[in-house]
Amino acid sequence: MRLYSYADKFGVTRTGVLTKGGLIPGRRLEPYLQVPLRTFGDPATMIIDETWRQDVERAVARARKDGVKPRDPAKRYALPAVWNPRKVIGIGLNYADHAHEGGREAPARPTTFAKFANAIVADGESIVRPAGTRALDLEVELGVVIGSRARRVAPEDAMAHVAGFVVVNDVSARDWQGHPQALAEGQRGDGQWLRAKGSDTFLPVGPVLVTPDELDPKAGLRLRSWIIRDGQKIPMQDGNTRDLLLDVPHLVSLVSQEITLEPADLIITGTPAGVGVFRDPPLFLQPGDRVRCEVEGIGRVENPIVDWAEDPR
Repeated sequence: MRLYSYADKFGVTRTGVLTKGGLIPGRRLEPYLQVPLRTFGDPATMIIDETWRQDVERAVARARKDGVKPRDPAKRYALPAVWNPRKVIGIGLNYADHAHEGGREAPARPTTFAKFANAIVADGESIVRPAGTRALDLEVELGVVIGSRARRVAPEDAMAHVAGFVVVNDVSARDWQGHPQALAEGQRGDGQWLRAKGSDTFLPVGPVLVTPDELDPKAGLRLRSWIIRDGQKIPMQDGNTRDLLLDVPHLVSLVSQEITLEPADLIITGTPAGVGVFRDPPLFLQPGDRVRCEVEGIGRVENPIVDWAEDPR
């Protein structure tokens, strides 16, 4: 199942179902549902399990039988597929090629870090380059949305706790992170990952969530990213989820050993090689650019870059 989050013309947050013909709006499905789709994404009310999926599938079938026609999702205001997680857990160096491009060996256990809901923006919303950094970079990643409480789960049980998958861009300020390639002569990075990874607007999330019954990252999903500058589309990353050092079940299990995962929590699973900081010369995001991240089978998220002085919020 492919779920699409959007705001209707009254500004109400809703979720619809994407079919081959287009979007079945949430409000057109509500008469057929036990749980309204508009509650999706709110950790207090989010329900994503097999019973819920079956209820939605029946609702879609009944709506189509009653003549409800799909709509064009492009005519809706896209929202992040998950917008208010209690926790965002980042996974660093989970692709060997990304570790190697930075001159490191692939770690036995990946680095974990945190981002927050303040970093989340929707497809089309601006990524703001904060004052004090000139080394803004992109990272296309597969995001894993938790659907039910997971505490100390085994890898073989982990997927029962996964609501679905989303495309995300883990935006990073590389100078703040401390990468020497991002530092001007005489400059010192402070190594503050929280600031470098968790600043406002540093986590664009696409509007589409695909449930695990329809998508298997182990089978291999292509991840790609581009910078669009002065009308030119510059290829950046091109990787595949089959190359994850720790796959989704093992990541969910790993995190859940010490951190209880709750519905709507988000795990971002790491990025493949090709980021800007390790180019020669480095290639960083500039105001006026657009950055596009895409995961096969899910979709894309694309955002303009603006300087902090032009922050539209």
